[in-house]
Amino acid sequence: MTPRGLELTLPARAENVAVVRHALAGMAEALQMDPAQVADLKTVVTEACMNVVVHAYEDDAGPMEIGAYPDGEALVVTVRDQGAGIRPRPDTTRQSLRMGLPLIAALSTSFELSGAPDHGTEVTMRMNISRNGNLDAAVVHEPAKDGAAMAMPAGQLVSPVLSRIISIFAVRANFSVDRLSDAVLLGDAISAQTPAHFPDGTAHVHVDETDGALVVSVGPMVDGGGEEFLSRLRIPEIDATLEGLADDIRVESDGESERLVLQLKQKS
Repeated sequence: MTPRGLELTLPARAENVAVVRHALAGMAEALQMDPAQVADLKTVVTEACMNVVVHAYEDDAGPMEIGAYPDGEALVVTVRDQGAGIRPRPDTTRQSLRMGLPLIAALSTSFELSGAPDHGTEVTMRMNISRNGNLDAAVVHEPAKDGAAMAMPAGQLVSPVLSRIISIFAVRANFSVDRLSDAVLLGDAISAQTPAHFPDGTAHVHVDETDGALVVSVGPMVDGGGEEFLSRLRIPEIDATLEGLADDIRVESDGESERLVLQLKQKS
């Protein structure tokens, strides 16, 4: 069964908790959550994600997987890992499992905690919302080794989520305000792509920052989707194109599908 809504995968590192928090805040605001509800959502998600960062993995940061989808008058959020799971710890010198469970319980409508030794932990939280509309299915097929991998139905909810993720990574790359604006504009162009540009109607985007550069990868797209995206960046009425905002834009093809790759660097 394909899960509904947004799926986001990142390495379980403390700096990535902010990416999750802002991505879900963008989705919640698009679903017309009021500010107090959004604040509560950000708090419980932070508590759950920090548990993964602190407790899930012994050495290297493994994957932290976040799912979010509307269900009736609630937003359901899951935070899961593939680490050691919930189990007694005989070493009493180590910190106990500090999940902020009382806080999560107080701020969420309900929550469930599940897991098993060596099979990871999953926290499921329901947050009441007042909104109209529905969100179709989406899924991430490949976890991100680094950066943030997101997938959700192509449409109006992509923009508020993607713009926040891009903004966080652009700040990490020490982008100026002008360069940050360039990155968000390109993110908006990606968000404007229709479901027809993607084989299953799902927008798959990977965002990462490396060596002061922001790299955004979109795909798989249908054959010709990448070139059509590039054509949409051109604005003949004013003899201009958004292509100039990126240091490199290319379309990669494996013969069956296309992937669009954009790179932006901080201007000296």
